[in-house]
Amino acid sequence: MKKGRLFFRKPYLVLLSVALFFISGAMAAQQSAAPASRSIPSLTQSGVYLIFPFENAGASPRLDWIGEGLEELTIQKLSAAGLQVYSRDSRLDEMDRDGFPANAKLSRATMLHIAQEMDADFVVFGNFGSDGSKLTVNARVLRVNPVALLPAVREIGPLESLMDLHTRLAWRLLSSMDRALPLSLAEFTKLQRPLQLGALEHYTRGLLANDDDARIRDLKEAARLEPDWPDPAFALGEVYFNRNDCGSALNWFARVPPTHKRSVEAVFGSGVCLLRINQPEKAEKVFSSLQDDLKRNMATGAELPEILNNLGLARARQGKVDEALTPLGRARDLDPDEDDYPFNLGLLALQSKNYATAATDFQDAMQREPDNPEDRAFLIYSLEKAGNKEEAEEERNTALEALGPNGLPALKLDAKPDMLVKYERIAGELDTTTLRLEMAGSVAPSPNSSPPGVPADTAVLYIRRGRQELAAGRLDSAESEFRAALASDPNNAFAHRELADIYRRRGNLDAAVKELQTSLAERDSAAVHVTLARIYLERKQPDLARAEVEKAVKIAPNYSEARQLLDHLQNSKPTGGAQ
Repeated sequence: MKKGRLFFRKPYLVLLSVALFFISGAMAAQQSAAPASRSIPSLTQSGVYLIFPFENAGASPRLDWIGEGLEELTIQKLSAAGLQVYSRDSRLDEMDRDGFPANAKLSRATMLHIAQEMDADFVVFGNFGSDGSKLTVNARVLRVNPVALLPAVREIGPLESLMDLHTRLAWRLLSSMDRALPLSLAEFTKLQRPLQLGALEHYTRGLLANDDDARIRDLKEAARLEPDWPDPAFALGEVYFNRNDCGSALNWFARVPPTHKRSVEAVFGSGVCLLRINQPEKAEKVFSSLQDDLKRNMATGAELPEILNNLGLARARQGKVDEALTPLGRARDLDPDEDDYPFNLGLLALQSKNYATAATDFQDAMQREPDNPEDRAFLIYSLEKAGNKEEAEEERNTALEALGPNGLPALKLDAKPDMLVKYERIAGELDTTTLRLEMAGSVAPSPNSSPPGVPADTAVLYIRRGRQELAAGRLDSAESEFRAALASDPNNAFAHRELADIYRRRGNLDAAVKELQTSLAERDSAAVHVTLARIYLERKQPDLARAEVEKAVKIAPNYSEARQLLDHLQNSKPTGGAQ
């Protein structure tokens, strides 16, 4: 079971961002969205924007917070103008996948690489400096396809005028990209949320804090200074959620309005907390509503396995076992890597004393996560209860060799059958995607519209459409789009990578390996090496898996998933399988 921040992106789901946008937009419409958001004119440069922190170009280290603050301001102000903008968390997740520390100084080439991985159309970056009284801020836009670096925009003013200075900078940046920008500076300014400089500083320092106490102190001060600003409330909800202080988390998440861009995540976190404090009836309503809104408002009708999993658990705790099976089974099918979903299905089967089915589910879980001793223990238990003593003993001997004499946890379920509840695996991480956008309007972009400057028949658009279909679970349609991308660009590494995902979901591991190898031949990627390694593990080829992970770590030494997998492989006993 994976641990981490509340909201963590996975590469295989590719359009949750749009889903979040659809749901937020629908909820906002129901709750009377602000008139300003309805009157935003359509902007021509309406692609997907990725913002990086502005570099401190010689200013005092005590002003380092301004770099991240300018990133946050740029995200907010472009979003308020109706543009599609990645969140800070999305950028950090992608940097982690590429092995870059959160505070790494990145070259333009690296920014471009990250933007390409995230399907962004524009990169915004810059720097700032101060002489102690005046602040100078420079910003630039890097267009991704075709690659072009646009002229720099500069604004100078007193440090205390940072908020107004940045508004002018953002407006001039958009104007430099679109000479026919349909927003005057005054109109652009009216779209923005008035914000105290002190609140921004405390909020930014809270995001950057290294410990929870400092983070909470700064975020609470930001919330005190700007009580109607939802961002500190959401961030505080995250902190308390991760501390398992559900009372405080629910309180702060409740302060995030339905019109806010993070409202869906706040609602999801609230649903998880309701499960944690064992209020399954309320949790079922939360997750059922989220899933219904997603299917109703998302053009592709996509489903999210995390929501489906938690919905199934909420129903199971109320004794609705049959009603729980459908969402849990769908969650299992949507995510071929996650062992939690078949594990939870196995628990349901045990609850119904269907031991043969339970063994099948736990076998599925173990194959997905071979180093999870709990999966193995439940498999052995189910086999024994089903009367398959010989097979159970074989699995026990395999576990002894792989995990050692004390590697399997003891299960005492016969005396207390209700103890199964404590083993349930709640999805506490809402897995977002390579297109997790923070969008401010209430009308979703058409999946058939192409980014600015990108012809409708290019590989970029085919891949984007394919990822929409993949997110919705329509593998055949997704494959058609990716093959169209390869017809347009035979050497497109991204299309080969996505085809590999389709083959893997269908169980055709040989074809998946071939596509991943082709992708790597065109574009070396630590993430792809890790994916290939996981497939080699599924094929019981640990030596080949280790070689791929070592390549990943060499490319991206700080890539946490690669380091963890390498540690696992180095600590595991070899079982052969190299070819």
